[in-house]
Amino acid sequence: MLIRIVIENLFSFGERKEFNMIPNNRLKTLNEHKYDVNGFDLLKLSSIYGANGAGKSNLVKSLQLFQELVIKEEIPFVLRDAQFKFNENNEKQVIAVEFVQDNTAFYYGIEILDNIVSTEELYLSGLGRKKDELLFERKTNENGITEILFLKAFEDDERSQLLKSVLLEDLVKPNKPILKLISNRNNKFLKDVRMAFGWFQDTLQIITPDTRPVALAHGIDIDRQFHRYAEDTMCSFNIGITSLDSGKTEIQKLLNNADDADTNNLEQIIQQIEKFPDQMLVTNDRSPRNIVKEGDEIWVKHLKIKHMGRNNKLASFELDEESDGTVRLLDFTLAFYNLINKRWVFIIDEIERSIHPLLIK
Repeated sequence: MLIRIVIENLFSFGERKEFNMIPNNRLKTLNEHKYDVNGFDLLKLSSIYGANGAGKSNLVKSLQLFQELVIKEEIPFVLRDAQFKFNENNEKQVIAVEFVQDNTAFYYGIEILDNIVSTEELYLSGLGRKKDELLFERKTNENGITEILFLKAFEDDERSQLLKSVLLEDLVKPNKPILKLISNRNNKFLKDVRMAFGWFQDTLQIITPDTRPVALAHGIDIDRQFHRYAEDTMCSFNIGITSLDSGKTEIQKLLNNADDADTNNLEQIIQQIEKFPDQMLVTNDRSPRNIVKEGDEIWVKHLKIKHMGRNNKLASFELDEESDGTVRLLDFTLAFYNLINKRWVFIIDEIERSIHPLLIK
């Protein structure tokens, strides 16, 4: 769950701004619209609306770049040139989030100056009721020299100090965040760091107007409950869809019938899947294919969307043959299903794009 986002000197945000999901305690209505997290209330849903150019999409873009920064462990190229244009001096950029992961509250923030991560900190949040507890704080000066302070139990442990030395001497880079790096260390004092990284990797889901439902074919194929939910939901919108299905083809069959160019591409895919058999690959086109290994076989899956035409004739359509509105609704269907079954956080930019106002309601 999301508690708040803090942004400074990024895109259209000059001075520090905060967006939060904390309800107004003076309003005693709509209690069903709140989550109770150990006695701390959080809104289940919030909307931002306003004039064009007011910064709505920039808030989403900032959080998306923050997620990319954490997961890919490098400062995105866009972020490097995204300082607030009206600042007279070269000033630090600040992005921070407070969030709940597995019923534990965290605060994580980064300051960037001259393409160096000058400050990075992770705390167990006291939610304003008690003092925040340090998990780690990293400082890097203008010469690229980094210092890290960990929680007291880590600092007092002799073996952990060896790990800290390795981090500082060989692994930590001045232009890269270290949350993912630390979360991957096998150390009993860093379990909370691993939990916090999971929020960025799994819990936070950002849907932009250009996002496509890339994993639907595989989800429909392996999960009967989701298949039924997605099909019932899309049919209920009365947009002509009668059923959803997943087409499956063994990659070896595609390889046997491929030309030279496709053969090279498919062989590269097979090599990557064999190297990471638990990974799903997604092709980068308007009708994405899901490529997964199941047992000894590698399958290529694609979404089949069926419509009823004249004389009750059924026809199957690819994703790129559907309208932009239908594609967005398919993407939302996956989001809604996960909202019902998981405590994921969905950030949706321009939720009304390409969709009829009655469907939005």
